[in-house]
Amino acid sequence: MADELPPESSQNGLDTDAPRVQVIGQYIKDLSFENPGVMTGQNARPQIELNVDLQARQVEREHFEVELKLRVNAKSEDRALFLLELVYGGLFQLHNIPDEVRQQVLLIEAPHILFPFARRIVADIVRDGGMPPLMIEPIDFSALYRAKLGEMSQGSATPQA
Repeated sequence: MADELPPESSQNGLDTDAPRVQVIGQYIKDLSFENPGVMTGQNARPQIELNVDLQARQVEREHFEVELKLRVNAKSEDRALFLLELVYGGLFQLHNIPDEVRQQVLLIEAPHILFPFARRIVADIVRDGGMPPLMIEPIDFSALYRAKLGEMSQGSATPQA
């Protein structure tokens, strides 16, 4: 009987007990764009300051929300050109992900999935604001995660008052 499947081991050809990450949804949680200045010189290269922050929280037993926060501040010759703040969220289902790697999945893999969509939103908003589109370079979320762990370990090593 080749048509029989072992109970709870396969569903639509997938091993239901295998670790997996599923994207349930992606969305803009917050978006702000301030455009106080206009670029007058075509050759002027604005100074771009990019800040990235990540947050993850458990929503339900296997559902987690990850927020990718981008803040872009552009100046030209000490004059503000624009300020863009984007919080791009994703809802992920984690199935059979071990506890010891859950944080890495949420703060490295999940933002890696979200980033191309957030990058496109930034480029479109900046262009629609009258500036040349801003294409953010890829972000090394693994290095960002390691840096955050380093900050946390240094913070816990300092004595509490």
